[in-house]
Amino acid sequence: MADTAHWIGRGEALARLGVKSQTLYAYVSRGRIAARPDPDDSRRSLYAAHDIARLSGEAVEAEDSAVYRRTPGGAARGEADVCSSLTAIAGGRLFYRGLDAVQLSETATLEDVARRLWDARATNPFAEVRPRIGAVPGGSIRARLFAALARRAEEDADPKTRSVEDLRLECARVLDEAVDAAVGSGPRLFLHQRLARSWKTPERDAHLIRRALVLSADHEINPAVVATRAAAGGGAAPAAAAFAGLLTMAGSPMMAELTRASDWIVAVRRQAADAARRAHEMGRLVGFNAPEDYPAGDPRAAALLAAADLPADLARAVQEGEAATGRKANFPLALAVIARRLELPRDGAADLFLLGRLTGLLGHALDQATNGSPIRSRLRYVGPEPGAH
Repeated sequence: MADTAHWIGRGEALARLGVKSQTLYAYVSRGRIAARPDPDDSRRSLYAAHDIARLSGEAVEAEDSAVYRRTPGGAARGEADVCSSLTAIAGGRLFYRGLDAVQLSETATLEDVARRLWDARATNPFAEVRPRIGAVPGGSIRARLFAALARRAEEDADPKTRSVEDLRLECARVLDEAVDAAVGSGPRLFLHQRLARSWKTPERDAHLIRRALVLSADHEINPAVVATRAAAGGGAAPAAAAFAGLLTMAGSPMMAELTRASDWIVAVRRQAADAARRAHEMGRLVGFNAPEDYPAGDPRAAALLAAADLPADLARAVQEGEAATGRKANFPLALAVIARRLELPRDGAADLFLLGRLTGLLGHALDQATNGSPIRSRLRYVGPEPGAH
């Protein structure tokens, strides 16, 4: 199908949505509808038919869905063109710089994955990291994590030129301090072991924390990655750039789903079958809608759950949820299950995810600062005419 078939004019967009021009422009400005200039008349815009169909409740064909994951020329939705050498999804699998992330999670530590994502395989920046004295304020792990990043962002704000090796060491220090801020200082063990020690996780189960961190490290290009790279491209230090991305991630739909999945697991683990059926009937069952890139199910979730040796109640909750929806458990649900399996604090699944994802965001900051091409984006003004009253 020709590309033009997937872009429609303003009049058709308004008719299909049943809204006024101001609402259409608001959808575009908020990123809910992709827009691009009309190649035949640059004064006009064309709008993504896929987004129009989604918002109007029309059926979306699979071909349309595939086309609109990226706009012509490779630009991501919202017209920001981001080049990354870190992560790719291909054939329903996730790859970190060419290596299967699920296979890596079998044995790799978060430090191993950090070195790979940071392209630091020849040297080990963590070997030069030393513990930092001084507690970080905050009542929760997330609050202390954000406070630690804010502190580093201020300290590293000097715009002096740094070598790639210096930047990698800086990233290692940021990640090390983030874990210390989250769970307190202690023996200089691997990052996942320090988390397990703080959470009083038995040594035999610490590998689940390691796997969860590794599989959380990075994923597709999303607003958090764009925020990180935009900050790094503007001159921000790795800590500041990653902080921008982590704040974006903290308010994302992914985190909201993770919270709902955690709440659901807590509620159903004793009566999984009845609760799953009732939740599905009420449209409240979450954690079973895999991303489009994984038609056979999210391999991260499958790997994490397979390694967990789940007790009967948690296994039954997953099985009944899959039976009720006809879909496999997704990664947020798997993280929520692991958190309950390990008896982590209530926000343990979200904390695990944010600490793991910090590794990838630091990688994006580093990649953008050292190898990244300028992020090409365009702001299209859709407000009142200049001088209008």
